[in-house]
Amino acid sequence: MILKFDREEKTRLDSYLSDALKDMSRSHIQKLIRSGEITVNGAASKPGCLLSPGDEIEIPETEPCEPEILPEDIPLDIVYEDADLIVVNKPKGMVVHPAAGHNGGTLVNALLYHCKDSLSGINGVLRPGIVHRIDMDTTGLLIACKNDSSHRSIAEQLAVHSITRRYLALVHGCIREDEGTVDRPIGRSDKDRKKMSVVSPEKGKHAVTHYRVLARCPEASLVECRLETGRTHQIRVHMASIGHPLFGDCVYGTKKDRYLSFGQFLHAKVLGFVHPSTGEYMEFSAPLPDYFLDVLKKLKLTQELSEY
Repeated sequence: MILKFDREEKTRLDSYLSDALKDMSRSHIQKLIRSGEITVNGAASKPGCLLSPGDEIEIPETEPCEPEILPEDIPLDIVYEDADLIVVNKPKGMVVHPAAGHNGGTLVNALLYHCKDSLSGINGVLRPGIVHRIDMDTTGLLIACKNDSSHRSIAEQLAVHSITRRYLALVHGCIREDEGTVDRPIGRSDKDRKKMSVVSPEKGKHAVTHYRVLARCPEASLVECRLETGRTHQIRVHMASIGHPLFGDCVYGTKKDRYLSFGQFLHAKVLGFVHPSTGEYMEFSAPLPDYFLDVLKKLKLTQELSEY
């Protein structure tokens, strides 16, 4: 396989490949580079080699060695289930699918135990049934599909942004306006390739987040965020970009945040979609987790939350 480097800024070879080859660990990529199996413009290189526009990287065509993903008897909070799909309320701290450092205890391990062989295979053995993801410390609703037909239907709805996704986020600072929209492209950060950031249009993807303030105090605001697009870390990046990072966000927030040990305060509250088989629009809601509500009570931000 040959990849052509097309970024304007110079980037380390191993960093670029770790972004491009999602199913291969960075340490394995570095090993292949050092052994000369991955070349740049036909020549052996080093992991820290800086790529320039037009450079061609050749990667050996090898069958990836995928770890065996085992079913695990992990309790699931099932909101809805039928022969085509399952909607679950994911708890904080659960990774959606196996990845480096998280081979077990994931939502996929739990789904394999609960659904047996009834999961779509479009995303391969590491992500059976998974159509979309939410971050490890984000709680709330997520769909998994039990067959390829339902998977394709939900994926198409995600692609055209017709799925309803509303999140509740607790952010730092008192937002003065009652509602607003953040329309800023998101891409990899130039300073830290593991992070996302607001970037210029040519370097990122179109991203739009609509927000509405539900409750506020001098220290914080509780906002409902509606996703028009679904970029990696979109709400976290967008809210931080307007000066209101999420409580508990150790990546995009402030180091002075006393809730960093909690992880970001973000909850996938509402999920709506057209059912793949019936054509019926279905919408589900998940209550805020207790730890989230406890902090809202401390901040006296629950007075407007009777509907939640």
